[in-house]
Amino acid sequence: MTDSSCASSLIIGGAASSPRAPLPTLPPLALYIHIPWCVRKCPYCDFNSHTASPVLPEQEYVDAMLADLDQDLHAVYGRELSSIFFGGGTPSLFSAEALGRLLEGVKQRIPFADDIEITLEANPGTFEQEKFVAYRKLGINRLSIGIQSFQQEKLKALGRIHNGDEAVRAAGMARQAGFDNFNLDLMHGLPDQSLDDALSDLRQAIDLKPTHISWYQLTLEPNTVFWNQPPVLPEDDTLWDIQEAGQALLAEHGYAQYEVSAYAQPGRPARHNLNYWSFGDFIGIGAGAHGKLSHPDGRIVRTWKTRLPKDYLNPAKSFQAGEKALTNDEMPFEFLMNALRLTAGVESRLYPERTGLPLESLDEHRREAEQSGLLQVEPSRLAATERGQLFLNDLLQKFLS
Repeated sequence: MTDSSCASSLIIGGAASSPRAPLPTLPPLALYIHIPWCVRKCPYCDFNSHTASPVLPEQEYVDAMLADLDQDLHAVYGRELSSIFFGGGTPSLFSAEALGRLLEGVKQRIPFADDIEITLEANPGTFEQEKFVAYRKLGINRLSIGIQSFQQEKLKALGRIHNGDEAVRAAGMARQAGFDNFNLDLMHGLPDQSLDDALSDLRQAIDLKPTHISWYQLTLEPNTVFWNQPPVLPEDDTLWDIQEAGQALLAEHGYAQYEVSAYAQPGRPARHNLNYWSFGDFIGIGAGAHGKLSHPDGRIVRTWKTRLPKDYLNPAKSFQAGEKALTNDEMPFEFLMNALRLTAGVESRLYPERTGLPLESLDEHRREAEQSGLLQVEPSRLAATERGQLFLNDLLQKFLS
């Protein structure tokens, strides 16, 4: 994918394919809002984030995102939003006034479901009690707090600007601000991390009683500092021990794993992410945001927005950098790379409902995956086996045409 600034750069996907059946119903609709600025870029981060200037262009950026949304409205007329997710970057760098104006503008354009979930990503170093009380009053009802580790030497190695005490205080401040639903984001497999180190972080997180914990292994991604200057990471045997012991500890304390790296108390999975993993629809606004929209005639289109903030804010340039209509051949992989991340998978009927293709079109690849022990032999569900979850890439390769 490359950045682009003009509508003529649209990439209309794929080879010709036979028409799909009209979709019987459209999936739930979500909104992803990308705020691309951080206090400092972390060396492991490959997200579209940029070091913030002393004064952020809040007003201009909110105006741009609402104008961006206006251009997508034709594709979602008559639908309502089931969830909103503010991601980044660090969305909590924006004032409550700016986020309030944005939310009000969104609501004027697309109705909100009565039980809408609205999540804001925040870092401990950006926590201010007064600001978070104001966020809660706006209707933001879920926080995702980027802790990564509670141990100072690990935080330093990760380039984080907060310390362990701030991380602990952030969880308490979230609850005091009125958030009874919040996620703590933790990483494992950190430089020089031992099994005891990793479990210490998890125990500290559990003690703070979040409703949700995202716990995932540090990976070295291209175009990051860590990719070019890799730190010394734990050996594979240690990584395996951390994974097994950590999952057991989370289960012991009532955090059920429902996705590769997501653990929740009963009834508290992230609804925005569940929609994403079950091939739901989402609009993406903001610099570099991605979207995926289904149309009643069976078309499913992925979009991505102009990546650099300076280009996104330039009125002479297009918000949309590209789009791609998914072909029939691409659909099995596109659907399953999301659905099979869920530990329970999805009901088989969801495939024709969300893609417009018959379930039977998966039969050949499905049998091969079942025979290899990677996919459960369960006609009513599409779900990976325990082995398939460990070798998810191998499983997905079987559905590539």
